[in-house]
Amino acid sequence: MNGDLLSRHCVPCRGDVPPLTELQAIDWLAQTPGWALVDEGRRVERKFGFKDFTQAYEFVAKVSRLADAEGHHPDICFGWGWATVSWKTKKIKGLHENDFIMAAKTNSLAGS
Repeated sequence: MNGDLLSRHCVPCRGDVPPLTELQAIDWLAQTPGWALVDEGRRVERKFGFKDFTQAYEFVAKVSRLADAEGHHPDICFGWGWATVSWKTKKIKGLHENDFIMAAKTNSLAGS
C-alpha cells in the first residue's frame, strides 16, 4: 500500500491472483474515506448525495468516463439526489487494489 491512490492507474487483473483478505481490505479503506466493505468483504461501496437528479446523473457520467479510461467498471445505481457506486474485481470475485484506486478517484470526482 504505497503511494497516493489518485496518482495510480489500474493494472489489468489476470484473474490468477487471490482477492484481498478482509483484513487487507480494511487497511486499504483508510485511504478511501466514506467507503464501506460489503458482501462479506468482497466489494466496496459508497452512497453519494446530490442536490438533484441532474447532479447525480452528471456524477454517474463522470464515473463512467473514468471507468472507461481505466478499464475497470463499477456497478452504479442512482436516482433523484443520490448515486451508489460499488467496486469489485469480477475476475477474482473479490477486491483488488484496483478497486481502492478507483474508489479514491470516485471520491475525487464527487469532491470528497
